[in-house]
Amino acid sequence: MNGLGVLERMGELARSGQAFALATVVWRQGPSSSKQGSRAIITAEGELHGWIGGACAEPVVIREAKQVMADGNARLLLLGSPDQFGTAVPEGMTVVPISCQSEGALEIYIEPVLPVPHLVIVGSSPMAHTLAELARALDWCTDLLAAKDFTAGRADERSMVIVATQGHGDEDMIERAVAMRPAYLGLVASRRRGEAVLGYLAERGVPKDQLQRVHAPAGLDLGKTTHEEMAVAILAELVQLRAAGAFAEAPAPRAGLGREQKSGHKSGLKLAEAVDPVCGMTVMASAAGMPLEHDGIIYYFCCRGCHQKFNENPDAYIKAVLR
Repeated sequence: MNGLGVLERMGELARSGQAFALATVVWRQGPSSSKQGSRAIITAEGELHGWIGGACAEPVVIREAKQVMADGNARLLLLGSPDQFGTAVPEGMTVVPISCQSEGALEIYIEPVLPVPHLVIVGSSPMAHTLAELARALDWCTDLLAAKDFTAGRADERSMVIVATQGHGDEDMIERAVAMRPAYLGLVASRRRGEAVLGYLAERGVPKDQLQRVHAPAGLDLGKTTHEEMAVAILAELVQLRAAGAFAEAPAPRAGLGREQKSGHKSGLKLAEAVDPVCGMTVMASAAGMPLEHDGIIYYFCCRGCHQKFNENPDAYIKAVLR
């Protein structure tokens, strides 16, 4: 996968709400199998789609990409032997030593692409339209739906749902929404009206634990407000809860949300990582790492050369690792 294929995969992952990192080669020193401008996507599971280099660079980039996704901060990596760069490394750049036998070097920029909040608003009132406009101004993924269009699959566990049907089928919309188990579910109504809706649904057998998760009324209590100000109060509550981490435990959607995944270069690095005892490089703890067992311990290597050196004198390298 390269070029447009990487961009298409980015779109698929973004639409499905999955976190991933984008790695871009911004500089290379030959010999290297990578090219300036090469790109790859790394998923939260450690799968790599695209191309940023061979066996030397790939495990390091995947490891660093996972950290980028975890802390949300982009980083610029310089991959190569430390003696290649000396004191010429710019401030803010992370140097990652790799013992690549080709003696090439790479500069790779890794940036996180984290899921944006998904807000579903059911209704067509002026308040609903104002809320949608405000949420889109925050770059949230926002769907404004008529009641008839609010069907299964329009929201999931990562979504925030606001039912603003203004008394036109509130009960049906809330019953439909609780079955989707969204991260947040709010009803735009007075407190008295909200109690009546939830009471009716309880009599219909909707589980109590699901109804207890409904915010009725939705939004912060700002006192007497206009319809437009009510939209601000609802958005303010969502921002407040999100900032407090209330939605952090919501499970990520299944890969692709039913979309068929396209084939592409996958690293398959869901397996553990290991350190090559000869050169110290991070490698895959899998068959690709050319495993070799010694005294009941399995060691992995970046290349045939390291594998052969260890096999000829394993004790020398084991002692070096233990020091």
